[in-house]
Amino acid sequence: METVVSGIRSTGHLHLGNYFGALANFAKMQSQHQCFFFIADYHALTTHPDPIELHKNARSALVEYLACGIDPEKSTIYLQSDLPQIPELYLLLNMFAYTGELEKCTSFKDKIRQHPDNVNAGLLTYPVLMAADIIIHKATKVPVGKDQEQHLEMARNFANRFNHYYGAVFPEPHAYNFGSELVKVPGLDGKGKMGKSEGEANAIYLIDTDETITKKVKKALTDLAPTEPNTPPTQPIANLFSLLQLVATPATHQQFVAAYADCSIRFGDLKMQLAQDIIQFVTPIRARITELNSNDAYIKKVVTQGGEKARQSAEKTIKEVRNLVGLKGF
Repeated sequence: METVVSGIRSTGHLHLGNYFGALANFAKMQSQHQCFFFIADYHALTTHPDPIELHKNARSALVEYLACGIDPEKSTIYLQSDLPQIPELYLLLNMFAYTGELEKCTSFKDKIRQHPDNVNAGLLTYPVLMAADIIIHKATKVPVGKDQEQHLEMARNFANRFNHYYGAVFPEPHAYNFGSELVKVPGLDGKGKMGKSEGEANAIYLIDTDETITKKVKKALTDLAPTEPNTPPTQPIANLFSLLQLVATPATHQQFVAAYADCSIRFGDLKMQLAQDIIQFVTPIRARITELNSNDAYIKKVVTQGGEKARQSAEKTIKEVRNLVGLKGF
């Protein structure tokens, strides 16, 4: 049985990108492996969130993890900040992370472009903290989307450098999914991935109402209709087809692909179908979120027990690491 680690930043509600990129097939995953799922509230601090909002968002992420099918009896679910061993390992791994490689990280470049007034050291060393999250449990599998491949490669680099210097401690973590390729869920803006950083209208959240989902999909970017048969779809249209493929039946998806190919497609019909299929997909998850939100005692029990289990695992690793680097005390 291998160890799996997956985390989500506590910066708001989960969206379809989170679900399909990292949580799809979780039932199968947690029945086959030792799984650790955490809410990354330390990571959220890079954007300086309001303290009340930080706590609120962490709770929302926890509830929505559970609503997506994470079973605390089969898996360990916890708050990142409940493990003091993580920032300690983060500190030690920083000694094996070089400024040049961190500055070349695609996500860092994106963040400083989007927020030039908040280029903090936490953003620069974000991949190091992510590596600590993973290898603190000696994970070998990490369910991530395609956009996280670079971070995962860096985690392997940091772990291997530590191993080379001090001896074999950490196994190499690799991406984990159930298909031949990692999933990248597109947003509604016709450009990149679905995500909070690209604006509220770019993402479909699992907690969104039917009305909100319909409005967002109707406003999704499209393009001119094809005038020649078998014209390759432009990026905005390809994005809508990708989303439809995730939530609709194969027959429905193929129907619209064929309509585009023969120039008979109506984008209004495509969007209406996409909205209906997304609503059908998220409705049971949304109902579970509402149910869990009304049970504070259960939520507290889950996060308390999860923190205890995660600390036990992390403490074994950090003791081994401290001994190897010479931090033994007297």
